[in-house]
Amino acid sequence: MRKVLVVEDESSIRELIALNLRMAGWEVLEAESAERGLQRLAAEGPCAAAVLDVMLPGMNGFSLCETIRRDDDNIGIIILSAKGLEEDKIRGLSIGADDYMTKPFSVSELLARIEALCRRVNRSRPQSADEGESRLVSGQFVLDQKSRILYKSGRPIDLTQVEFQIMELFFQNPGTALVREKILEGVWGPSYYGDVKIVDVNIRRLRMKIEDAPSSPEHILTVWGYGYRWNA
Repeated sequence: MRKVLVVEDESSIRELIALNLRMAGWEVLEAESAERGLQRLAAEGPCAAAVLDVMLPGMNGFSLCETIRRDDDNIGIIILSAKGLEEDKIRGLSIGADDYMTKPFSVSELLARIEALCRRVNRSRPQSADEGESRLVSGQFVLDQKSRILYKSGRPIDLTQVEFQIMELFFQNPGTALVREKILEGVWGPSYYGDVKIVDVNIRRLRMKIEDAPSSPEHILTVWGYGYRWNA
Protein backbone atom coordinates (compact mmCIF):
# COMPACT_ATOMS: atom_id res chain seq x y z
CA MET A 1 0.00 0.00 0.00
CA ARG A 2 1.26 3.50 -0.85
CA LYS A 3 2.28 5.65 2.09
CA VAL A 4 1.82 9.37 2.61
CA LEU A 5 3.12 11.54 5.45
CA VAL A 6 0.72 14.21 6.75
CA VAL A 7 2.25 16.80 9.09
CA GLU A 8 -0.35 19.23 10.45
CA ASP A 9 -0.64 20.55 14.01
CA GLU A 10 -4.39 21.25 13.79
CA SER A 11 -5.87 17.86 14.64
CA SER A 12 -9.21 18.48 12.91
CA ILE A 13 -7.52 19.30 9.59
CA ARG A 14 -4.99 16.47 9.92
CA GLU A 15 -7.67 13.92 10.72
CA LEU A 16 -9.86 15.09 7.83
CA ILE A 17 -6.98 14.76 5.37
CA ALA A 18 -5.95 11.39 6.79
CA LEU A 19 -9.51 10.02 6.71
CA ASN A 20 -9.97 10.91 3.06
CA LEU A 21 -6.57 9.53 2.11
CA ARG A 22 -7.31 6.23 3.85
CA MET A 23 -10.64 6.02 2.07
CA ALA A 24 -8.73 6.49 -1.19
CA GLY A 25 -6.47 3.53 -0.35
CA TRP A 26 -3.47 5.24 1.20
CA GLU A 27 -1.55 4.28 4.33
CA VAL A 28 -1.20 7.52 6.29
CA LEU A 29 1.56 8.48 8.71
CA GLU A 30 0.16 11.33 10.82
CA ALA A 31 2.31 13.77 12.77
CA GLU A 32 1.49 16.92 14.73
CA SER A 33 5.00 18.40 14.42
CA ALA A 34 7.96 18.38 12.06
CA GLU A 35 10.08 16.53 14.58
CA ARG A 36 7.47 13.78 14.94
CA GLY A 37 7.08 13.65 11.18
CA LEU A 38 10.79 13.02 10.70
CA GLN A 39 10.68 10.30 13.36
CA ARG A 40 7.81 8.52 11.64
CA LEU A 41 9.40 8.90 8.22
CA ALA A 42 12.67 7.40 9.47
CA ALA A 43 10.95 4.51 11.25
CA GLU A 44 8.12 3.74 8.82
CA GLY A 45 9.11 5.26 5.47
CA PRO A 46 9.81 5.73 2.69
CA CYS A 47 6.67 7.54 1.57
CA ALA A 48 5.44 8.28 -1.92
CA ALA A 49 4.20 11.73 -0.88
CA ALA A 50 4.18 14.20 2.00
CA VAL A 51 1.69 16.92 2.91
CA LEU A 52 3.35 19.55 5.11
CA ASP A 53 1.75 22.48 6.91
CA VAL A 54 3.97 25.56 7.07
CA MET A 55 2.99 26.89 10.51
CA LEU A 56 4.13 24.14 12.87
CA PRO A 57 5.36 24.25 16.47
CA GLY A 58 9.15 24.04 16.58
CA MET A 59 10.61 23.40 13.13
CA ASN A 60 8.38 24.97 10.48
CA GLY A 61 7.16 23.34 7.30
CA PHE A 62 9.72 25.03 5.08
CA SER A 63 12.61 23.63 7.13
CA LEU A 64 10.91 20.24 7.23
CA CYS A 65 10.56 20.28 3.46
CA GLU A 66 14.26 21.06 3.04
CA THR A 67 15.22 18.28 5.45
CA ILE A 68 13.08 15.67 3.71
CA ARG A 69 14.20 16.76 0.25
CA ARG A 70 17.89 16.44 1.16
CA ASP A 71 17.38 12.72 1.77
CA ASP A 72 14.78 11.89 -0.87
CA ASP A 73 14.55 13.30 -4.41
CA ASN A 74 11.65 11.01 -5.30
CA ILE A 75 9.02 11.88 -2.70
CA GLY A 76 6.26 14.22 -3.85
CA ILE A 77 5.90 17.16 -1.45
CA ILE A 78 2.90 19.46 -1.12
CA ILE A 79 3.11 22.51 1.15
CA LEU A 80 -0.04 23.75 2.94
CA SER A 81 -0.29 27.24 4.37
CA ALA A 82 -2.81 29.84 5.41
CA LYS A 83 -0.50 32.39 3.85
CA GLY A 84 -1.36 33.31 0.29
CA LEU A 85 1.58 35.60 -0.31
CA GLU A 86 3.43 35.03 -3.57
CA GLU A 87 6.82 35.01 -1.85
CA ASP A 88 5.70 32.18 0.44
CA LYS A 89 4.68 30.08 -2.55
CA ILE A 90 7.95 30.78 -4.33
CA ARG A 91 9.94 29.97 -1.19
CA GLY A 92 8.16 26.65 -0.75
CA LEU A 93 8.72 25.61 -4.35
CA SER A 94 12.31 26.86 -4.36
CA ILE A 95 13.34 24.67 -1.41
CA GLY A 96 12.07 21.47 -2.93
CA ALA A 97 8.28 21.32 -2.70
CA ASP A 98 6.49 20.09 -5.81
CA ASP A 99 3.23 21.90 -5.17
CA TYR A 100 1.66 24.52 -2.89
CA MET A 101 -1.92 24.90 -1.64
CA THR A 102 -3.38 27.75 0.36
CA LYS A 103 -5.87 27.19 3.17
CA PRO A 104 -8.79 26.83 3.08
CA PHE A 105 -8.58 24.14 0.41
CA SER A 106 -10.68 21.39 -1.10
CA VAL A 107 -9.72 17.95 0.25
CA SER A 108 -10.74 16.37 -3.05
CA GLU A 109 -8.40 18.75 -4.88
CA LEU A 110 -5.59 17.88 -2.46
CA LEU A 111 -6.13 14.17 -3.12
CA ALA A 112 -6.12 14.81 -6.86
CA ARG A 113 -2.82 16.66 -6.60
CA ILE A 114 -1.25 13.88 -4.51
CA GLU A 115 -2.37 11.29 -7.06
CA ALA A 116 -1.00 13.44 -9.90
CA LEU A 117 2.36 13.74 -8.13
CA CYS A 118 2.64 9.98 -7.71
CA ARG A 119 1.56 9.23 -11.28
CA ARG A 120 4.25 11.61 -12.44
CA VAL A 121 6.94 9.81 -10.43
CA ASN A 122 5.81 6.40 -11.70
CA ARG A 123 5.54 7.63 -15.27
CA SER A 124 9.07 9.00 -15.14
CA ARG A 125 10.68 5.69 -14.20
CA PRO A 126 12.38 3.98 -17.17
CA GLN A 127 10.76 0.75 -18.34
CA SER A 128 13.89 -0.74 -19.90
CA ALA A 129 16.98 -1.83 -17.98
CA ASP A 130 19.12 -1.46 -21.12
CA GLU A 131 21.74 1.18 -20.37
CA GLY A 132 21.78 2.50 -23.93
CA GLU A 133 18.05 3.10 -23.88
CA SER A 134 18.11 4.69 -20.45
CA ARG A 135 20.47 7.53 -21.33
CA LEU A 136 19.64 10.73 -23.17
CA VAL A 137 22.60 12.74 -24.45
CA SER A 138 22.62 16.45 -25.31
CA GLY A 139 26.01 18.06 -25.80
CA GLN A 140 28.04 17.80 -22.60
CA PHE A 141 24.95 16.64 -20.68
CA VAL A 142 23.82 13.05 -20.11
CA LEU A 143 20.45 12.31 -18.52
CA ASP A 144 20.55 8.84 -16.96
CA GLN A 145 16.94 7.65 -16.72
CA LYS A 146 17.91 4.59 -14.70
CA SER A 147 19.73 6.39 -11.87
CA ARG A 148 17.67 9.60 -12.24
CA ILE A 149 20.88 11.65 -12.36
CA LEU A 150 21.97 14.37 -14.76
CA TYR A 151 25.66 14.48 -15.68
CA LYS A 152 27.42 17.61 -16.89
CA SER A 153 30.82 16.82 -18.38
CA GLY A 154 30.83 13.66 -16.27
CA ARG A 155 29.90 15.48 -13.04
CA PRO A 156 26.70 14.19 -11.41
CA ILE A 157 23.92 16.67 -10.57
CA ASP A 158 21.10 15.42 -8.37
CA LEU A 159 17.64 16.53 -9.47
CA THR A 160 14.20 16.31 -7.94
CA GLN A 161 11.58 14.34 -9.87
CA VAL A 162 10.06 17.55 -11.24
CA GLU A 163 13.45 18.91 -12.31
CA PHE A 164 14.34 15.61 -13.93
CA GLN A 165 11.14 15.52 -15.94
CA ILE A 166 11.62 19.10 -17.13
CA MET A 167 15.08 18.09 -18.35
CA GLU A 168 13.61 15.04 -20.10
CA LEU A 169 11.18 17.35 -21.89
CA PHE A 170 14.02 19.65 -22.95
CA PHE A 171 16.19 16.75 -24.16
CA GLN A 172 13.28 15.38 -26.19
CA ASN A 173 12.71 18.82 -27.77
CA PRO A 174 16.20 20.27 -28.38
CA GLY A 175 16.26 23.80 -29.75
CA THR A 176 12.47 24.02 -29.58
CA ALA A 177 10.78 26.90 -27.78
CA LEU A 178 8.38 25.33 -25.28
CA VAL A 179 5.51 27.44 -24.03
CA ARG A 180 5.07 27.38 -20.24
CA GLU A 181 1.69 25.68 -20.57
CA LYS A 182 3.26 22.83 -22.56
CA ILE A 183 5.90 22.31 -19.88
CA LEU A 184 3.20 22.44 -17.22
CA GLU A 185 1.08 19.85 -19.01
CA GLY A 186 4.05 17.63 -19.89
CA VAL A 187 5.38 17.49 -16.34
CA TRP A 188 2.46 18.18 -14.01
CA GLY A 189 -0.20 16.58 -16.21
CA PRO A 190 -3.25 17.96 -18.09
CA SER A 191 -5.47 18.06 -14.99
CA TYR A 192 -3.08 20.12 -12.82
CA TYR A 193 -4.91 22.82 -10.87
CA GLY A 194 -2.00 25.06 -9.96
CA ASP A 195 -0.37 28.21 -11.28
CA VAL A 196 1.85 28.19 -14.37
CA LYS A 197 4.40 30.18 -12.32
CA ILE A 198 5.48 26.86 -10.79
CA VAL A 199 7.32 26.30 -14.09
CA ASP A 200 9.36 29.50 -13.64
CA VAL A 201 10.33 28.58 -10.07
CA ASN A 202 11.60 25.16 -11.15
CA ILE A 203 13.48 26.63 -14.12
CA ARG A 204 15.18 29.04 -11.71
CA ARG A 205 16.14 26.10 -9.49
CA LEU A 206 17.47 24.11 -12.46
CA ARG A 207 19.60 27.03 -13.61
CA MET A 208 21.20 27.22 -10.18
CA LYS A 209 22.23 23.59 -10.56
CA ILE A 210 23.40 23.36 -14.17
CA GLU A 211 24.45 26.81 -15.37
CA ASP A 212 27.95 28.19 -14.80
CA ALA A 213 26.38 31.65 -14.43
CA PRO A 214 22.69 31.22 -13.51
CA SER A 215 21.95 34.91 -14.06
CA SER A 216 23.28 34.61 -17.63
CA PRO A 217 22.13 31.14 -18.66
CA GLU A 218 23.62 29.44 -21.71
CA HIS A 219 21.54 26.26 -21.71
CA ILE A 220 18.03 27.00 -20.44
CA LEU A 221 17.15 30.09 -22.40
CA THR A 222 14.15 32.33 -21.85
CA VAL A 223 11.91 32.97 -24.84
CA TRP A 224 10.37 36.23 -23.67
CA GLY A 225 6.61 36.27 -23.47
CA TYR A 226 6.48 32.58 -24.37
CA GLY A 227 8.51 30.05 -22.41
CA TYR A 228 11.92 28.35 -22.52
CA ARG A 229 14.28 26.71 -24.98
CA TRP A 230 17.03 24.14 -24.37
CA ASN A 231 20.43 24.88 -25.85
CA ALA A 232 23.10 22.22 -25.32
